[in-house]
Amino acid sequence: MNTLGIYEKAIPFQGTWKQTLQCIHEIGFHYMEFSIDESDEKLARLHWSKAEREELRQASLETGVRLHTLMLSGHRRFPLGATDPNIRAKAIEILRLAVDLAVDLGISHIQMAGYDVYYEPKSVLTRAYYIEGLKQCVAIAAQKGVVLSIETMDDPFLNNLAKIKALKQEIASPWLQGYPDLGNISAWPENDVACDLEANIDIVTCTHLKDTLAVRSDFPGKFKEVPFGEGCVDFLGCLRTLKRLNYNGGLTIEMWTGQQDDAMKTIRMARSFFMDLFNQAGIEIADVE
Repeated sequence: MNTLGIYEKAIPFQGTWKQTLQCIHEIGFHYMEFSIDESDEKLARLHWSKAEREELRQASLETGVRLHTLMLSGHRRFPLGATDPNIRAKAIEILRLAVDLAVDLGISHIQMAGYDVYYEPKSVLTRAYYIEGLKQCVAIAAQKGVVLSIETMDDPFLNNLAKIKALKQEIASPWLQGYPDLGNISAWPENDVACDLEANIDIVTCTHLKDTLAVRSDFPGKFKEVPFGEGCVDFLGCLRTLKRLNYNGGLTIEMWTGQQDDAMKTIRMARSFFMDLFNQAGIEIADVE
């Protein structure tokens, strides 16, 4: 059986972590994907006190909602491939702090954004810096038993699992894996999402469920906030492929509805949308206890 999770930014904060996770439980999710994005507010979580960490950990234990993955998109602002050595050093420090936070929260996987750089031009040099930095990150994570799973991105640098597996040829470690985003892979016309999953299922630790609009010569694509079923992703085909490949990992609905007045309604509709597809694909979702 598979488990179903929700991205933290989909859920309006309910006043306390326990109330928020209880809300996630009542809707019917097994886990929450915790966010450390590039904002000062989220990056400050890396410096949480022991009491703040304990509050979230205890809320998880009491509600039964696991903290399954930590989404570390803060590297978009402080990328491993930056030409500025101070930014590269900051990126390593962010990863080090994120690993320690993950350990304290009981999180075993950190989802890393697969950008060499985001706000500056890409080059062979930024790629070299990225790989050098990633080697350091994997060593740091391995020491604490935390898996780094690189997400397939809205960016051509690492936009499919094949490119992530190629990195593993240089960084041969069980602590470096892949995190496919079905929307991101599907949006790039050069990708064959089925073949990418089939050839690289052995490195997949978790899967993002997100819709996108495809990249074209006259359109840069749209990678966020595309209503499910209105984009280019063949969800049923992807899910049947995962079923055929005996994938039993997490399936995470990625949404950004946390600030919307109708967030709960939208989340329930999304869950219903995917539960119907899971039934069609033959994917069994475990009961939420």
